[in-house]
Amino acid sequence: MVRKMTKVAIIYDDIYLEHRPEELDPTHPERKERLICTMDIIKKEKLIERGIVDVVKPRMANEEEILRVHDKKYFESLKDLDKVGGYVDPDTPAPRGFLKCALFSAGGAIVAGELVVKGEYSRAFALIRPPGHHAGPNRGAGFCYVNNIAIMIEHIRSKWNVKKVAIIDWDAHFGDGTYDIYSGDPNTLYISIHQDPSTAYPGRGFIHEIGEGEAKGTKVCIPVPPGTSDNEYMMIFNEVIEPIIHWFKPDFIAISAGQDCHFSDPITELGVTARGCGEMMRRSVEIAKRVCNGKVAVVLEGGYSVNAGLPYANLAVILALAELDISHVVEPNEVYEKYGWKRRDNSTKVSRIIKKVKEMISNYIELS
Repeated sequence: MVRKMTKVAIIYDDIYLEHRPEELDPTHPERKERLICTMDIIKKEKLIERGIVDVVKPRMANEEEILRVHDKKYFESLKDLDKVGGYVDPDTPAPRGFLKCALFSAGGAIVAGELVVKGEYSRAFALIRPPGHHAGPNRGAGFCYVNNIAIMIEHIRSKWNVKKVAIIDWDAHFGDGTYDIYSGDPNTLYISIHQDPSTAYPGRGFIHEIGEGEAKGTKVCIPVPPGTSDNEYMMIFNEVIEPIIHWFKPDFIAISAGQDCHFSDPITELGVTARGCGEMMRRSVEIAKRVCNGKVAVVLEGGYSVNAGLPYANLAVILALAELDISHVVEPNEVYEKYGWKRRDNSTKVSRIIKKVKEMISNYIELS
């Protein structure tokens, strides 16, 4: 049986290469090569010529769109910092002129959401930088200035009949900014799989963090130990993510695709392969087809293994969005030789974590 392909919109522009945190921090990992190497593999695989993807230009987010998510005082502080340069926090350099790229990043996410909601594409991937999921209502942090995925969600809510949104975040670092924005919102389901916060930035995202007030149970933190790999992530999808999303019945699924869960990433300690990232996207698409007509918008978050991991992970994600085979997406042997030691069998530990997560949220939601 021939599988029908679904064309994917890739939101990208060379404007994203202009963001240069290394001007203030020469060793900063959030570099333009993250996107250059991904675009190179898209060209090498001839995804555009083969009709698998269309590249769509982003636009800048405007102030009204930013202020749906962020405090005005915070946004004004970003505009002031943009003129002189400096730091948002010790990890987040802000060279002069940084805000233009940040607004194009948020605007790229908005375009991805618009294309999907309007039905022009069923799937869209905002291949953007800087990332966003650590930016909270009144702060930036962790390489992030504004919260791209939240700005996208609030934009489509304001323009279309979209009420309930599910966010799946598999970045190795807990998306504390996204959590804080939606901690009290029962109409936003936020599920995050991330490295155990006792071993990783930002030191949050423990199992007991389940939201506030009426939203308790709609924020699901799944911290996994270093080395956790593909099989354990699939366990989590099977036993937690899929049943929760079926219970929640979202109108739209948004994904924070942080590919720093890859086993070669230089600033994390997880063990996911490129194909594992693709499998997570494949499962997300399958879930979306059952609950919201297959509509998925993806926003790039982290991922700093610019040659060994990120481009392969992004390729697998794109192919999975298009519902194409990902079995041939394999990192070079030398990547496994150099970094394969980081991958571990954590199935017993992750089974215990899954049980604790279910116990924590069982008073608030129904799991089949």
